Amino acid sequence: MSRGNIVEVQRVTVSFDGFKVLDELDFSIQRGELRFLIGPNGAGKTTLLDILTGKTKPSSGRVVFHGGGESGQEATEVNRLPEHALVRLGIGRKFQTPAVFGSLTVLENLEAAMGFRESAPGLLRGLSAPQEREISETLDRVGLRRRADVRAAVLAHGERQWLEIGMLLVQQPKLLLLDEPVAGMTRRERDRTGELVQEIAKQRSVLVVEHDMEFVRRYASTVTVLHAGRRLCEGPVEEVQGNAQVIEVYLGRAHDAGRARGGAKAPAEAQAEER
Repeated sequence: MSRGNIVEVQRVTVSFDGFKVLDELDFSIQRGELRFLIGPNGAGKTTLLDILTGKTKPSSGRVVFHGGGESGQEATEVNRLPEHALVRLGIGRKFQTPAVFGSLTVLENLEAAMGFRESAPGLLRGLSAPQEREISETLDRVGLRRRADVRAAVLAHGERQWLEIGMLLVQQPKLLLLDEPVAGMTRRERDRTGELVQEIAKQRSVLVVEHDMEFVRRYASTVTVLHAGRRLCEGPVEEVQGNAQVIEVYLGRAHDAGRARGGAKAPAEAQAEER
């Protein structure tokens, strides 16, 4: 996969009632990169995902997606297109709560998701052989082959998360945005999800918003830290973890609260409190 940025956020500000949720933020992701995004509550993480998908329009600044056109590298200003057009262009987003059709089977959910990018005439024709093959490969990729005929409503929590990831994959996004994909999962489910995310990132750009620092340390290579709508720090996970500003942002308030109760919190405990 050729390098260069798949998306660029250029001096973007988002204000609500005078409060700056994002404050002249500069941010970018390369093609084929797996990036993790962390930060305390209120840092602007969800708003960043919102502007990348066109859900929220910047008060100022630009968001440029380099994934359009026949070449797959044509620059498009995100804030000029509606959300559904950006999905067809190649931006896929998974929200924290799985959005699957409970009354449909795993296979039927994937078939329905495949149709999201089709025009009305295309939906009437049914699935092509390549589309059926893509669905079959996705079942294997997300580990749900044996659950293909099971209704989504009875799947375990982790399985529903993997199903939604699969529903995005069959739409062939160039940029995949995952919002807290391991929230509420067991240890085994978290490990499987981490391996899945790394595998997915071999073929497309992936941005993961996550609060689980153990998961971040294990599966991240490059981490961006947001604080008060700005980029506080960015780099390898080991470098970010030892950054004094990051430690203060994440642990300062928890440390003060811990001293008031007779002891400072450990990093994992502080993270749990942030959530």
